[in-house]
Amino acid sequence: MEAFWISTGVVAIAEIGDKTQLLAIVLAAKFRRPVPIILGILAATLLNHAAAASLGYLLAQWLTGPTFQILVGVAFLVMAAWALVPDKADDGTAIRSGGGVFVATLIAFFLVEIGDKTQIATSLLAARFEGIVLVTLGTTAGMMLANVPAVYLAEACTRIVPLHYVRIAAAMIFAAIGVWILVAGIPSAG
Repeated sequence: MEAFWISTGVVAIAEIGDKTQLLAIVLAAKFRRPVPIILGILAATLLNHAAAASLGYLLAQWLTGPTFQILVGVAFLVMAAWALVPDKADDGTAIRSGGGVFVATLIAFFLVEIGDKTQIATSLLAARFEGIVLVTLGTTAGMMLANVPAVYLAEACTRIVPLHYVRIAAAMIFAAIGVWILVAGIPSAG
């Protein structure tokens, strides 16, 4: 269960102020139909993060030993630095609702999440914990914890907690995990 809880916490914090959360706010303001938006976010995240966790798991099976531990640890440190960079909403992107609010949300979220820090974190967490299901469920829970309030509260959500502080907290968590992995991966001299 450690993989689930850590994955949930890391992604919930990293998602605050992220471009996908901004997308949730935009979709909520545009469509004003929270349930299909939330279901679209859930489906897109499950699909995207299952693929990311599978890739991370496979890499962990193929690349093993101290070198892999160092790579994963350094990757988390890079994620810590990346978490400090503010995301911006893509102003020129229009979302069509031809297939309905659910389909529009599903497609938009899936595509926007590709290469996003939470997707990369999902791969790294799956590699670290060598598990797909608990990490996918955890990172999806984290996404939902951050995005459901954003859908319901829309713009007011970003005024509750200054995003600068959230980014710092996310960076500290990523850095702590990176250092933890690096320290755990150093062979003991005994």
